[in-house]
Amino acid sequence: MKLKEQLHKIVVESDSKRGRIFDLFIQALILLSLITFSIETLPDLHDYHKRQLRWFEIFSVTVFTIEYVLRLWLTKPTKAYAFSFFGIVDLLAILPFYISSGVDLRSIRVFRLLRLFRVFKLFKYNTAIARLSNAFSSIKKELTVFMVGTIFLLYVSAVGIYYFENPVQPESFTSVFHCMWWAVTTLTTVGYGDMYPITAGGKLFSTVVVFIGMGIVAIPTGLLASAFSQTFKDNIPDQ
Repeated sequence: MKLKEQLHKIVVESDSKRGRIFDLFIQALILLSLITFSIETLPDLHDYHKRQLRWFEIFSVTVFTIEYVLRLWLTKPTKAYAFSFFGIVDLLAILPFYISSGVDLRSIRVFRLLRLFRVFKLFKYNTAIARLSNAFSSIKKELTVFMVGTIFLLYVSAVGIYYFENPVQPESFTSVFHCMWWAVTTLTTVGYGDMYPITAGGKLFSTVVVFIGMGIVAIPTGLLASAFSQTFKDNIPDQ
């Protein structure tokens, strides 16, 4: 088998064992890069740690760049990947490192984690257990997607409000980690009021997050109610 065909099976198709290992490695590196990006926003970070984080960023960008170039080379036609959603996200995640535009888009790498949703096709329903377990089992995929999506939205919300509010309220919106509390209270529509935006952009962003938060509460409630109702109907003859 030619080298290009082997690489295609590993990088693009990911059906082989080596392909799955490659996928897991890239996803793990994305998660680590998001964590290190968040750590960099912490105040009073020691210069030594900053240097270590910088070296890790160089390493991760190098890997992501190689992956991006390989996908461009292996995908036919090339523009099918280059202008796809993931192709654009992959490019935006590495481009600022090379052009030094002053705009840090590393947080956009969180969108690359959407590829994780491919694993949900491996889940199977279990209908051989009790009614209560059946209700949860029947919506396991949906609940898993919802939980992953919620974590994804929490991170995006924290990063977004950090960029809007940190310059004017550094004492409240100190880092992405500090902003996670605001994201949790806003997305769940609790809104304790201990952290709130004062910039126009921050207020507009918060409004969008609140509307999304309404769905965060409603979706699992509707899913569970529907699952319990259906399970009850399916088991009426057993009563």
